[in-house]
Amino acid sequence: MHPDLVPNRLLAAYAVGIFPMADETGELRWLAPDPRAIIELDGFKTTRSLRAVVRRGVYTVSVDRAFRDVIKACADRPEGTWISQEVLEAYCELHRLGFAHSVEAWKADALAGGLYGVSIGGAFFGESMFHLLADASKVATVHLVEHMVSRGFELLDVQFLTDHLLRFGATEIPRTQYERRLADAIRLDRSFVDRPDDDSEERPRSGHEPRDD
Repeated sequence: MHPDLVPNRLLAAYAVGIFPMADETGELRWLAPDPRAIIELDGFKTTRSLRAVVRRGVYTVSVDRAFRDVIKACADRPEGTWISQEVLEAYCELHRLGFAHSVEAWKADALAGGLYGVSIGGAFFGESMFHLLADASKVATVHLVEHMVSRGFELLDVQFLTDHLLRFGATEIPRTQYERRLADAIRLDRSFVDRPDDDSEERPRSGHEPRDD
């Protein structure tokens, strides 16, 4: 594994608003966009047609059922990707340790779309998404936001503003404001999924001790 992609270093970078991307040659770069794109959880938007798809149960949604399949599908998109093999393996290790998570949308038993990201405290850092069928990644995004709200998360970082994310109400904030909100969010004692009580010795630390708020 690339020495910069070991779990402790990755988590420390996320905790201060920095994340890695590989270029087309596989070279690793570290980014900290200014401004930073986020989705306000209480300002999340969906269209009437998407709400109908969710309501009808067109897709079955799960969390952490197929993390490696999701990140591989994100890496295999025809338009290209920043996810090198080293990056893929690093995030699979973060998933094993309980810091990276996926949301999957299924049609019958087939994976139709999904997304993945990293969670620290009450912050979730969305990394990438994919779809093989219409609206599948959008349904996964709706579930992500509902899941975050139900677990008391406060910050959904989406890194860069795109037309796709604008439809969900994504907005940009200055990096200084983002850093303040990030520092507050990662101090929260939150968990993206229920976790065993006996794995604390194995889990790396992000460099910030959680506290009860």
